[in-house]
Amino acid sequence: MKKLFALLAMALLPLSAAAHGPSPQKVEKSVTIKAEPAKVWALVKDFGNMQAWHPAVASTKLEKKGEDTFRLLTLKGGGTIYEKLRSADDGEMKLKYEIVEGVLPVADYNSFITVKAGPGAGESTVTWVGRFYRVYKLNPPIPPGQDDASALNAVNGVYDAGLANLKKVAEGK
Repeated sequence: MKKLFALLAMALLPLSAAAHGPSPQKVEKSVTIKAEPAKVWALVKDFGNMQAWHPAVASTKLEKKGEDTFRLLTLKGGGTIYEKLRSADDGEMKLKYEIVEGVLPVADYNSFITVKAGPGAGESTVTWVGRFYRVYKLNPPIPPGQDDASALNAVNGVYDAGLANLKKVAEGK
């Protein structure tokens, strides 16, 4: 009888493992920039001017709602992303924000960007970290473009393009 229950439990395990919904995803990227941390931080912390360093952003519009600050990013390729500033800490050189809504195939997206002294004199290390879920929160079948791979590819693309261009802008190239 124990063997029967063990076999039954093993047979049902894949079903129970798939029944919990989406898994949390994380992307973390870093770049070393040949510019002083204060210069790089000035670019990153300017929540209303992301188009100055991110190549996908055509314009940024700031909005205050009570004590909260939001930005609407209009993308060059079409679409928008509406984000809420969670904090900007000058001491730690850390900007935290979340996506409220937008065209990226992510849900419950929270992110931070830090700027720290780099490995060499006059250098900075910028780290961008995002935690999120895929858009489709139910169990399979998952609609095309709403899966984990789509979410990860989108965020990786945003971070890769953004950090590469931040480096270019901050280094004056």
